Amino acid sequence: MKNSLHVIGISYKKTSAHIRGKFNLSAEASNSLIKDAKKQGISSVIVNSTCNRVEIYAETNDHNELIKILCFNSHGNKSDFKKFGYVLNNQKAIDHIFKVGTGLDSQILGDFEIIAQIKKSLKISKKLSAISPYLERLFSSVIQASKRIKNETKLSSGATSVSYAAVRYILDNIDDLQSKKILLFGVGKIGRNTCENLVKHTSNKQITLVNRTKEKAQKIAGKFKLIVKNITELSTEISNSDILIVATSSPVPTVTNKTAVFNKDLLILDLSVPKNVDEKLKENPNINLLDLDYLSNVTDKNLNKRKEYIPKAEKIISETKKVFDDWVETRKYAPTVNALKTKLKEIQQNKINLLKKKTSTFNNDNAKEVSEHLIQKITNQVANHLRDSNDFEEELKSIKTIFQLNHHDY
Repeated sequence: MKNSLHVIGISYKKTSAHIRGKFNLSAEASNSLIKDAKKQGISSVIVNSTCNRVEIYAETNDHNELIKILCFNSHGNKSDFKKFGYVLNNQKAIDHIFKVGTGLDSQILGDFEIIAQIKKSLKISKKLSAISPYLERLFSSVIQASKRIKNETKLSSGATSVSYAAVRYILDNIDDLQSKKILLFGVGKIGRNTCENLVKHTSNKQITLVNRTKEKAQKIAGKFKLIVKNITELSTEISNSDILIVATSSPVPTVTNKTAVFNKDLLILDLSVPKNVDEKLKENPNINLLDLDYLSNVTDKNLNKRKEYIPKAEKIISETKKVFDDWVETRKYAPTVNALKTKLKEIQQNKINLLKKKTSTFNNDNAKEVSEHLIQKITNQVANHLRDSNDFEEELKSIKTIFQLNHHDY
């Protein structure tokens, strides 16, 4: 059975951050999943694991094998996947990948952080030799569409990321923000983006960074002239803070009842997936704990404005998809057309060699120029005929028969 394109996934649309966290894949787990897929004969696969979705894109004839491999490499299980997951194939899979990569399927419309993740995922699959020309061309087309939408529309006007939603919540709900002490724990990608938004939008001068690797925090802090503390000082810093933003990437909670003394009012924003703040902290009357799902639903004032650009974005996607579809169609008949060209060139060379022997005045360059022109005209005509054919398979078969193109020729 011929392999076809499949997408399996879990996303924010049907699941909580808790469920998504079960299926979340670290960089190491993603690599392991790809290697496991290759062992099962799935040679072309891309993994996309973010805070809002975990998706696998692959060429296979058995999506159940993909689900099995996903569950094996994460903390998810088949029961949860059956309840919350989805499977798409062929054209529906292509449509979905374009929507995801261009921000139309993001939890916050127009979020273009996803395309950076897709580029990274594509690079990993290439490095592991786990991507076919088909899948590589598809994702290159998605990246191209995303770039056009970003340049030609205002779908991403205003800040659109979850990290901005967190800062927006602080701006809208915290009085006398200038006097508040803000602690950011974790400076991975979401942490860095949050840090930039804090500096840009709050003008707060009391922002402290803590990270397990202090050098990473110092690099970010130096850019914005912020305070950096050692991980050993985390407990003290939390106790002294008014706002705690957690953007760590641990498989287990990094902030619990044992982490610090919570005896004063504290707003905690957990931007991690899986959640890195223990849910039991909600029982403490001094703590207001908000997670990623809550923050993602914060209404952005630019959202309705951005919706106006959806039709233009969809038009760009349609145009890019048409170019991709044409390339796919060309792949169907290109081997046959190339085999035909090779056959005609053999006939050409044989005839030229014969004429050379027959006459001493034979003009090799002229003969070659004329025959090359004829070969190109013939192969172009055949290619155009196949592309526009209503019965492609039969037409292809006829051309192979007429020109006696054996299987080894293409």
